[in-house]
Amino acid sequence: MRHMLDYYLTQMRIAIIEQFQYRVANYFYMFGMIAEPVVYLVVWSIVAESQGGAVGGYTAGEFAAYYIVWTLVRNMNLALTPYAWEHMIQRGHLSADLLRPVHPFHAQLAYFSGWKVVVIVMWLPIALILSLIFKPTLQPALWEIAAFGVALWGGFLVRFVMLWLLGMITFWTTRVGGFFELYFTVELLFSGRLVPLSLMPEWAQRAADFMPFQWAFGFPIELLLGKFTPQQALSGLGMQVFWVLLGLLCSALVWRTALRRFSAVGA
Repeated sequence: MRHMLDYYLTQMRIAIIEQFQYRVANYFYMFGMIAEPVVYLVVWSIVAESQGGAVGGYTAGEFAAYYIVWTLVRNMNLALTPYAWEHMIQRGHLSADLLRPVHPFHAQLAYFSGWKVVVIVMWLPIALILSLIFKPTLQPALWEIAAFGVALWGGFLVRFVMLWLLGMITFWTTRVGGFFELYFTVELLFSGRLVPLSLMPEWAQRAADFMPFQWAFGFPIELLLGKFTPQQALSGLGMQVFWVLLGLLCSALVWRTALRRFSAVGA
């Protein structure tokens, strides 16, 4: 365990140093992701004002807070996509990774975890600028801030593990873009990324309870906005743990079978 901890800390340190070297590129990437939430923010703020000040339990100021926090959670949710798996297999990178003494899962998770530290630091000035423009209503209690910090990393782990599991489909075929797009469409609808889930139809909210998406996205945001009691927050953190453990178990089982199907390719 000590050696694995050293490995994770070293990989995270390398990722932090590397990503700070590319801070301008990172900022351009993060700014490029602002357009989506700003559109949502403006639209729903107008709707809230036209409905007497609130819609679905959200005021215009709370919509502003939701989508500003959205930008952080969205960047934290970036993980190894199935398309990256296609690239690694087709270019032969995975073949090299399999020869190393550390499981590729740990190598990727450690690197992405270090990158997220950079994301959080670089997000702070972006959040300040957006807050000055849109005047969010955000007054979390200390316990909500602490729980949000845990949920933020928990959401990252949920999505990382789920995408890792999904990406292993590429062991059977290297062309599964259509399946991936279907998965991402379902995720978009049931995660809280388009709108807070409280604005979705009742059936959609109930369906989302049986999926991992909201625990990776909508839950951390609503937690910071004060939408949950301490008991509900604890239950939500428990759901994150459940989906991470379930994803790890399924990944371990699929990995054994997938390696038998793996055919090395590359230039």
